[in-house]
Amino acid sequence: MNTPLDLATGLQADGAPVLTVVGEIDMSNADLFRTAIADAVVDGHRLTVDLTAVEYLDSAALAALFAHVDQLRVVANPLLDSVLTISGLRDLTTVTIRD
Repeated sequence: MNTPLDLATGLQADGAPVLTVVGEIDMSNADLFRTAIADAVVDGHRLTVDLTAVEYLDSAALAALFAHVDQLRVVANPLLDSVLTISGLRDLTTVTIRD
């Protein structure tokens, strides 16, 4: 059974792409997440992955982020701060924590 996950893409005012994620990301839907990231990447711009409405992510979700780490920035809620730090993602890309 797949864990519910909502993905929406858009553009910021400067034309930079944004992928907004709502729900939980785990091994049941990580391929969908990985594909959404790959599809949203635009040459010349860093993709913002908005995880502020994500309540849980596992190692499969982290692997999807790491696969494109040089092309993205992450916005997350405080709940995800420790996993993004411990995984080392914060050392490789911009991570902003928002309430």
